[in-house]
Amino acid sequence: MEAMILAAGAGTRLRPLTDRIPKALVDVGGRPLLAHVLDRLVAAGATRIVVNTHSHGEQIRAFLERSAPSGVEILLSPEPDGPYDTGGGLLAAAPLFRADGPLLLHNVDVLSQIPLDRLLATHRGAVEREQGRLVATLAVQARETRRRLLFDREGLLGWENRRDDGTVIGSERVRDAVGPVATWSFTGIHVIDPVMLERCERSGVFSIIGWYLDLARRGYSVLPADLSGHEWIDVGTPERLEEARRRFGS
Repeated sequence: MEAMILAAGAGTRLRPLTDRIPKALVDVGGRPLLAHVLDRLVAAGATRIVVNTHSHGEQIRAFLERSAPSGVEILLSPEPDGPYDTGGGLLAAAPLFRADGPLLLHNVDVLSQIPLDRLLATHRGAVEREQGRLVATLAVQARETRRRLLFDREGLLGWENRRDDGTVIGSERVRDAVGPVATWSFTGIHVIDPVMLERCERSGVFSIIGWYLDLARRGYSVLPADLSGHEWIDVGTPERLEEARRRFGS
């Protein structure tokens, strides 16, 4: 199985720490974030992993040269004029994939106990049912967050942003809803079908959520996999970093 770690972000919210090291190498429990994510992907069956890089990319390269998991092929996808954001980063890395099966994508700043094998099984189980329409399955949770994704019976149809008091301050829907609409929080962990790499109408810097919505507008299916109840944290701020060190430091 192939996988990709999205590790090109500058980590601006973690400055000044990320002025001298990349976010991917920020320490949690004596090991960098990148090592934690690598372990999770390898345990899920990944034998070939692409890592995109931008800020302090040479440090990531050096770390992987000395610390890559045994028996796993690691490929780098540098973004010298980047970062290209999540969608642009995946598209730039597309030529590195063999694309002979589902691709597991994982943000480098996400630590969790979400069962990746269950996410993969959910995606594989939906492939035949969706009859060629399925392009991705997103690990989601019932968790309080300001930005939420909207799903109906057909899959992803939009997003909405809310204030802390619940007031909607921004939203987008790319098609009419089919049945009830559910809101879910995205985890930064997802599985894509290789056909998605051939169905992109964007270029440059763009979010993968925008790419998903483009495909949903065109009739493709992006499904949620409810993995609520499993420990999860996005290590994006100094406060979250300290929390991650408490929760995942052992």
